[in-house]
Amino acid sequence: MTSGTKVETRMNEDETTLSGDRPAAVVDAPAPGLTRGTWIGVAVIAVIVALVVIFGIAARRRTESTLETDTKAAAIPSVKVIHPASSMLSSGLALPGNTQAYVDTPIYARTSGYLKKWYFDIGAHVRKGQLMAVIETPELDEQLQVAQADLKSAEANLNLANTTSARYQNLLTTNSVSKQETDVAVSDAAAKKAAVDASMAAVRRLQQLQSFEKIYAPFDGIVTARNIDIGGLIQAGENTTPKELFHLAAIQKIRVFVSVPEAYSTSIKAGGKAMLTLDEYPGREFEGTVARNSNAIDSATRTLNVEVDVDNPKGELLPGAYVFVHFKVPQRSSNLMIPSNTLLFRAQGLQVGVVRDGRVQLVPVTISKDMGANVEIASGLTPNDAVILDPSDSLASGQEVQVKSQMNENATQMEKKEGAQ
Repeated sequence: MTSGTKVETRMNEDETTLSGDRPAAVVDAPAPGLTRGTWIGVAVIAVIVALVVIFGIAARRRTESTLETDTKAAAIPSVKVIHPASSMLSSGLALPGNTQAYVDTPIYARTSGYLKKWYFDIGAHVRKGQLMAVIETPELDEQLQVAQADLKSAEANLNLANTTSARYQNLLTTNSVSKQETDVAVSDAAAKKAAVDASMAAVRRLQQLQSFEKIYAPFDGIVTARNIDIGGLIQAGENTTPKELFHLAAIQKIRVFVSVPEAYSTSIKAGGKAMLTLDEYPGREFEGTVARNSNAIDSATRTLNVEVDVDNPKGELLPGAYVFVHFKVPQRSSNLMIPSNTLLFRAQGLQVGVVRDGRVQLVPVTISKDMGANVEIASGLTPNDAVILDPSDSLASGQEVQVKSQMNENATQMEKKEGAQ
């Protein structure tokens, strides 16, 4: 091939290249570049994705932390606490009481028969010795007549026996009768004398029973009940259940019985004054005097039974009434007071649970007064202690607890409640 031919051939190849017949793969030109806006969009998307991932991980960790905290909190028991209150009480003490008649007596019959007449009905005032009723006793009257006849017969026999005895004694001096016959006559006279005595005793007994036909008032008072009418059968005796005819009450003076709490038992003294108030007489007071007490604490109610006597000349106070008795008692020294449902009875002694720095401390305490719902504490607590209410039997020192509520007002409520007692 000549050089001219080579030049022509190369020219033809260049034309072919210029005309586009050469494959694109052979061209070494660079690809077109991304715009600035595209790059910014990609960066924003990447940041958003990263933030979503980061916040998702953080939220998950927070959820896990909260769940762990709640689980731990649920495992810690919740308790209610209260602060001890001062137990300084007022000098007044008002207690409910019941009135009773100074003398209250049922009236029974001492003899059997039928009611012939009664003279006083319920509500009537009677004087001591006044006739209240009369009983008919036909059987008793007949028995008395028989006994009186037996007495007359015994007296006649005694007279004959005495005459015979005297005659035999005179004949014995002349040896007209034997000593034995005389002794028999004397002994017979003595027997007849004993028979007379027995007959006289029977007559006196029946006369006494006959005197019970009339029923008299044993004291001044008011008839509060009449349980029989004219013609009613009355049976008296050991083998029968007696029936109450009347009920008589003396109300010139009234007894008032009050149950005083044990904490005040030493403050109520005989001879002390007390004032009574009743709903029937608003604004009025009746003065009474402490007469006596039972000198024993009722183990069931932990109270002392006290009697207050009140003069009642006008009969304004009625037996069986509900009254309030107001005593004046000396103020006691101020101790701390807590509810009874804070106490723990353990083998180590009486304790209470106190919350300090989120943990329980079992503190031994000493009770000075038991008020029932509340108790006075002589030692072991301070006013700032948080005492656990209704502690569980499993409560132990060092146990972690959380305070659910703090009953700050309960102390004032306890003080008011004790003052009302």
